[in-house]
Amino acid sequence: QLQLVESGGGLVQPGGSLRLSCAASGFSLAPFAIGWFRQAPGKEREGVSCVSFSGRSTNYADSVKGRFTSSRDNAKNMVYLQMNSLKPEDTAVYYCATELASGTCSNPNFWGQGTQVTVSS
Repeated sequence: QLQLVESGGGLVQPGGSLRLSCAASGFSLAPFAIGWFRQAPGKEREGVSCVSFSGRSTNYADSVKGRFTSSRDNAKNMVYLQMNSLKPEDTAVYYCATELASGTCSNPNFWGQGTQVTVSS
């Protein structure tokens, strides 16, 4: 069964850090760019980051630039999102995803189940 599984979410104080992981099962992540997305209650889902299939290229939403870093380890079939200097407005369910046909982060059609990140004192 093909799956993406996120982990690493939790409750953290403002200014703190979390590292999210995205694990693939049933297939290799290596050919795919992987995006991180988030959705806060009452808000539309937004793209957070995208890491290229090689890991050499990344891009980020303006709201997280300089605070979040996406990376990958294709040997482990894993993608990561390191989140530093977290703010309450980062609170959301975070998802990893890709578009299976094109292997890009645009218009993803294959999603994990999400992991909750809550930033609160």
